[in-house]
Amino acid sequence: MEQRISLVTLAVTDIDRAAAFYEALGWTRADSAQGIRVFDLLGQSLALYPRADLARDMGLAETDLGTGGMTLACNTRTRAEVAAVMRRAEAAGARILRPAHDVFWGGHIGYFADPDGHVWEVAFNPFSPLAPDGAFRWAGYPDAGAQPPQSG
Repeated sequence: MEQRISLVTLAVTDIDRAAAFYEALGWTRADSAQGIRVFDLLGQSLALYPRADLARDMGLAETDLGTGGMTLACNTRTRAEVAAVMRRAEAAGARILRPAHDVFWGGHIGYFADPDGHVWEVAFNPFSPLAPDGAFRWAGYPDAGAQPPQSG
């Protein structure tokens, strides 16, 4: 298996509500097949899929899907952008789990849950600058240069 994630699929209870939430964050929907909603990202896609249908596809009872201990993450270019994304998410209907705050390793993060409880981390990592197109790599992009933390 090649080292990549092509598609992240989130099980949702109300697909129209879930799509409206991500659209309120400023995301643009791609053409989607009937019954799912897809958002193309940098190098992958995020799909919203009815929870019952996903469970059936997996051969599981819907109650067996659970929510799991994971987060989806969106890294930002600046410290101030973390708070801006968190405000936009809250206005779109997210539940703020932990407001934007500085962390011991020198970054700035916040957490929110979308309307179906999927947890998102919004992070500024001064040690992993984003590429000009917004792509993320753990060690950053050498040509992106150091980005000093900004007040926010």
